[in-house]
Amino acid sequence: MSYEQEKQVAIEAALAAAKLCEKVRTERVPESIEKSDKSPVTVADFGSQAVICRAIAAAFPNDLVIGEENAAELRQPTMANQLAQVTSYVQSVVGDVTSDDVLNWIDRGNSEIGERYWTLDPIDGTKGFLRQDQYAVALALVELGEVKLGVLACPALPVDLDRPDGEKGVLFVAVRGEGATMMPLSGGEAQPIRVTAADDVANMRFVESVESGHGDHGRQDAIAKAVGITASSLRMDSQAKYGAVASGRAALYLRLPSPKTPDYREKIWDHAAGTIVVEEAGGRVTDMYGKPLNFSLSAKLVENQGVIVSSGAIHDTVLAALSSGG
Repeated sequence: MSYEQEKQVAIEAALAAAKLCEKVRTERVPESIEKSDKSPVTVADFGSQAVICRAIAAAFPNDLVIGEENAAELRQPTMANQLAQVTSYVQSVVGDVTSDDVLNWIDRGNSEIGERYWTLDPIDGTKGFLRQDQYAVALALVELGEVKLGVLACPALPVDLDRPDGEKGVLFVAVRGEGATMMPLSGGEAQPIRVTAADDVANMRFVESVESGHGDHGRQDAIAKAVGITASSLRMDSQAKYGAVASGRAALYLRLPSPKTPDYREKIWDHAAGTIVVEEAGGRVTDMYGKPLNFSLSAKLVENQGVIVSSGAIHDTVLAALSSGG
């Protein structure tokens, strides 16, 4: 089956959402709203979800969307100013719409798992976004539990990681069976990407989350050293880490459960798009026990614990180090 239409809709929606997010970041100091689970959300998160759900609803009206945000907070009378801001930013990228339109589009992202659904993180790495650092707009299409398409728009990621002060903004795209590509958000030809080769010592580095609560930094460092990676980790927010592995700029991404929350289960929108980008670039993604990530059950990866992302060649060695108590 061809996913060309889905790919084009996803790319255009992610680009529009990234444009909105950068507009928010440029024009105002982003302020966060604390959700019921204590995690932050911004005007840009809501606007990004509205823009993407609008695009999916127009092209595929019967498709389900499982997104990170819902409009409950924005519907409160005390949030009228924030709702007006979200609406204004959505209007800036899609034209004349009402606040009711925006609220309804956001809530289109509150579906349950089905045979075919999209999963969306409108700003993956909200804390990075707030710090003027890394974040990603992450969108993936899942059918019968298998990720078929993934798009990652990373506005703050250098086009060349070795030139951090150079051009920023990268779009990663992957379709099952068709490989993975990257291109500058500013435009240009999409270029095929591959994970780093087994003998590419220069890129034998690993990436991990900035936030200590998103992993076990001590254990992750020990595992990396056990497989021969001696360089210090590259810490960044969001699924930009998947992009770094897929494009050969890192060989390993480790996300082991934090000792503070050993039973934590990851959200599907934090990994679906990145997973297919890495796999289609020749890499491998499993949980810490070697099981593939299961996107068929719920909004959480309830059957998986931890996430291991690698160029492939070192994956079994990583799993062996973990199983031996590393």
